[in-house]
Amino acid sequence: MSGLPVLIGGSEVDELLRYQDLVPRLEAALGQFSSRTGEVVQPVRTILPLEKYSGYLGVMPAYIPQDDVLATKMVSFYQRGEGSSMPNHQATVLLLDPERGALQAVLDGKAITDKRTAAVSAIATKLLKPARADVLCLLGAGDQALSHYEALTQMFPFKEVRVWSRTRERAQALAGAARGPVAVCGSAREAVRGADVIVTVTMATQPVLRGEWVKPGAHVNAVGACRPDWRELDDALMRSAVVYVDSREGAAQESGDIILSGAEVFAELGEVLNGAKPALREQTTVFKSLGMGVQDAVSAKLVFDGWKARH
Repeated sequence: MSGLPVLIGGSEVDELLRYQDLVPRLEAALGQFSSRTGEVVQPVRTILPLEKYSGYLGVMPAYIPQDDVLATKMVSFYQRGEGSSMPNHQATVLLLDPERGALQAVLDGKAITDKRTAAVSAIATKLLKPARADVLCLLGAGDQALSHYEALTQMFPFKEVRVWSRTRERAQALAGAARGPVAVCGSAREAVRGADVIVTVTMATQPVLRGEWVKPGAHVNAVGACRPDWRELDDALMRSAVVYVDSREGAAQESGDIILSGAEVFAELGEVLNGAKPALREQTTVFKSLGMGVQDAVSAKLVFDGWKARH
């Protein structure tokens, strides 16, 4: 290797980042983050509004001393119209040598974000899903919906998968890209009815999932609505479910679903993994995912190590 940073594009990131490797690394990182030993350094992401373009730029640094990993992600996300051909999300991850501060690699952050987010939802599902989980429902049909489909159907033997999107063509495209049968539903309510695991991956700013539709004991992975005034879930669901998060501090500042409903956070996923809090899988559960810099750092290091092994 030369002294220049390595550039690793999306296709190579996707190839090198495999769920069977990523999930245990993320479980360890979530546990380290929630151990409250003060060793993991991760501020809540900094958000720069781009009002002219209805967008935001987020900066997400993290340092994990146990693994000696230093990285930061820059992610842009926009509220684009449904007919727009431009992506809603784009991202870049910078991996640095923590001792010298030198840049080691520049990685496609969108591929990392899609996979690490789905992997964390899969971890939450493993911990919180009902004992018998036959039906998976996806509300939303973008790239995150596809990565969640891939991760969750790899890890769990669902008998039925349903998808709904405001744009039916997008739902049909996801169903066509899936490796197994996926039913395209005409409404969110139809898709949710009787589902055991529900994933909301939308750019919605108002609730698309209502508590009255959700089967008692179901598990919800709420992935969208990453701003304090955006919602995907209604008050009835947020106030009746047991709520888990990736970061209490992040949820208190960024999650409109939690802030506006007044819902109480029961635990971080890392607390469950550490045995400090129980997984109340017999109750209706919500995992509110906002994403964290430690997740990006772990993922980037895994990709970089795989790249070095090849070269």
